[in-house]
Amino acid sequence: MINRRDFFKYFLLLGAGAAAAPLVKVFTPPHILPAKGSFSLWQIPLSQTPVQGNSYIFCTKTGKVVVMDGGVQREAGYLRGFLGLLGNEVEAWFISHPHLDHIGAFNEILKKPDGLTIKAVYHSELLPEFYKRVEPEHQNLTVEFYRNLKKSGISVTDVTEPGVSIEIDGTTFKILDVKDESVTVNAYNNSSMVIRVEDAVRSVVFLADAGIEQGNRLLHGPFSSELNCDFLQMAHHGQKGVSLDFYRTIRFGACLWPTPQWLWNNDAGKGYNTGPWETIIVRNLMNELGIKKHFISWQGLSRIV
Repeated sequence: MINRRDFFKYFLLLGAGAAAAPLVKVFTPPHILPAKGSFSLWQIPLSQTPVQGNSYIFCTKTGKVVVMDGGVQREAGYLRGFLGLLGNEVEAWFISHPHLDHIGAFNEILKKPDGLTIKAVYHSELLPEFYKRVEPEHQNLTVEFYRNLKKSGISVTDVTEPGVSIEIDGTTFKILDVKDESVTVNAYNNSSMVIRVEDAVRSVVFLADAGIEQGNRLLHGPFSSELNCDFLQMAHHGQKGVSLDFYRTIRFGACLWPTPQWLWNNDAGKGYNTGPWETIIVRNLMNELGIKKHFISWQGLSRIV
């Protein structure tokens, strides 16, 4: 792990805003150098705000960069800096669903790329009749994001059915589930794009904000066996996501928690486990299951593999 202060020292070498590609060779800290022979994965910390967010970056064995979501609006500068250190070019950007803590930073980058090249975007686009009906409070951002995406000129793939695989430099990104516009409970979250990433060495499953309903859909769907993995991103930041039985049913070796400290401790301002969230329940289950390795975003930048 690397703390925020040290990371900023590194990427500020890229120039103002860390946006443009460097004109001279820049020192890249070892935490950010890609691994050899397999993909590297970083869980991006919540650097600018205490709210929850979801942001992951992959680097394939020959240096191709892939982003998952990106976090909230105020994370855009941090994200630009990190991507600048990796070459200022993104091979593919996957968006799980258009909630602000998943698309906020990317939406800002779409409005002002500042030299960042993005080759392709994959998402499961919600229809207006769906997002206006189920979560009208989020529709303005959703409309803005889709508009900016269409104006960007980036190649965009709307994944409408699960089972699609995207191969990038020996790493497979397989879509295990997509939107379900028949859902009415926890509608945006239960329409998350769920993704399995693997190569010959390791595997990661990203549940995004999948709720109980989507978790059950996954367990009874055609790709249920592919939920077993080395690393599992905890659904909905580790609380009120998929059911506890979902975690009991699948096999995984380590947890990725895109979780701020207050949520990790279920602290609404009065101390440990005094809030309404279910993080402690999920944490206790992980202990029961014997999961020993945890990567938690509030603890700083995690190079997971």
